[in-house]
Amino acid sequence: MRILIIGDVVGRPGRKCLRDLLPQIIKNYDVDFTIANGENLASGNGFTPKTATEVFGYGVDVLTMGNHVWDRKEALPYIDQETRIIRPVNYPPQVPGRGWTIYTHKGQKIGVINASGRVFMDALDCPFRTVATAVEEIRKETKIIIVDFHAEATSEKIALGRYLDGYVSAVVGTHTHVQTADEQILPAGTAYITDIGMTGPKDSILGVNPEPVLRKFLTQMPARFEVAKKGPIQFNGVLVDIDLSSGLALRIKRLIDFHEI
Repeated sequence: MRILIIGDVVGRPGRKCLRDLLPQIIKNYDVDFTIANGENLASGNGFTPKTATEVFGYGVDVLTMGNHVWDRKEALPYIDQETRIIRPVNYPPQVPGRGWTIYTHKGQKIGVINASGRVFMDALDCPFRTVATAVEEIRKETKIIIVDFHAEATSEKIALGRYLDGYVSAVVGTHTHVQTADEQILPAGTAYITDIGMTGPKDSILGVNPEPVLRKFLTQMPARFEVAKKGPIQFNGVLVDIDLSSGLALRIKRLIDFHEI
């Protein structure tokens, strides 16, 4: 089985990139199932029912989230209804949505878990413990499990990858919007990359216009950040090939492409 996992999709440019590139990428690479991080779908902050429905139409099967999941109030009732969206599993259990789900594609069950890191981020429940509990439940039905770890610190991401090695198919990092070059198969067979990167404006700082970001660094004064709208768009993702019997990874390959707005 070949699964495509796409880095944080930022605003309208990121959605446009999926519209124009994703169907052909799925065809060219013979992709079976597609996951994308969608916490920045709507103008770079959160998602809306409209933006989620839009990218589902381009070929995304599941959207994972992160610390911006609650930025849009209209998302709150929708995330309870739409099973193709999952938010970090280590939020308190009474919040809307779900932290993991098992999907069935062409008769094959695929577990997807989303988790948020705690280093330099909000103090949520322990991602190691909550993800391990989800893995235990999912493995009762399938060994094919993808974990999107939305975290800041490289050390925390590597630690979770090592902790889950051999128990899940892949641990992939999101959140920093910068694709790392450390894709690998860990010793016990789990695919790993510290960060998939970003699908959004290339000529930007993490997807937003550079000028206000620079101004904030230089003056420490408040600045309004907006998604960059000019220049090329970059596509970042990884392809993971998974053995159906063991659920372990056979290969992981980084993808990067560019598209003019």
